Amino acid sequence: MAHNLLQGKKGIIFGALDSNSIAWKTAERCVQEGAQIVLTNAPIALRMGELNKLAEACNAPVIAADATSMDDLNNLFTKSMEHFGGKIDFVLHSIGMSVNVRKGKPYTDLDYDFFHKGLDISAMSLHRVLQTAYKLDALNEWGSVVALTYIAAQRVFPDYSDMADAKSMLESISRSFGYHYGVKKKVRINTISQSPTKTTAGSGVKGFDGFMAYAEKMSPLGNASADQCADYTVTLFSDYTRMVTMQNLFHDGGFSYTGISLPVAEQMEK
Repeated sequence: MAHNLLQGKKGIIFGALDSNSIAWKTAERCVQEGAQIVLTNAPIALRMGELNKLAEACNAPVIAADATSMDDLNNLFTKSMEHFGGKIDFVLHSIGMSVNVRKGKPYTDLDYDFFHKGLDISAMSLHRVLQTAYKLDALNEWGSVVALTYIAAQRVFPDYSDMADAKSMLESISRSFGYHYGVKKKVRINTISQSPTKTTAGSGVKGFDGFMAYAEKMSPLGNASADQCADYTVTLFSDYTRMVTMQNLFHDGGFSYTGISLPVAEQMEK
């Protein structure tokens, strides 16, 4: 059920690949809530994914942009403002990739070229997006930027490998840039630490099904779904959360503050 929470707002959604993507679900929810959007992803992702289907359903243009390229990001924000006829109100950063994880490299034997690429794609890309918007004065006052993260930034999940380091950097960038953007334009920047979610990217992590099952047993409310994450993201784009910034917000059914649950304890006793 829509509540027109984003009526009249305009935003850019990074990272939708297919209907399992949190970014895909968020794009749909933003439009349902009255927003106009621009969809973007890296050129290779556009060839691999199904973004044109989403674009048609949302009546949204697709502007290709490699989030590690300043030229691409300048083009994206400039063309988006031309399309909207004005500035932008919200941005979703849903970008993450580890070559080391994809190649099965253990954390104790990382390829550092892969590591650097993963940091650039998964974390520094947020700084690039924010710096581009800041310099172009592309975001309206009280605009909102949300980036997706995972609790491996705070706790050790061995098979998450160097993605944990990337997410730690991502969260730090959101705080640091959140201060500067807040002072200048009242723009707020937050990260959502989502439950393990069965997306194309998430499923590539070794032992992912075990992650999901464990988190489901540990969380008092169970795992949060991609659709529920989209709902939460919409609230952060809305005017109802204007004073929330520089926060890492756990959207995980209570997993982050549960020491041990009865189902897990009982399973350990067996």
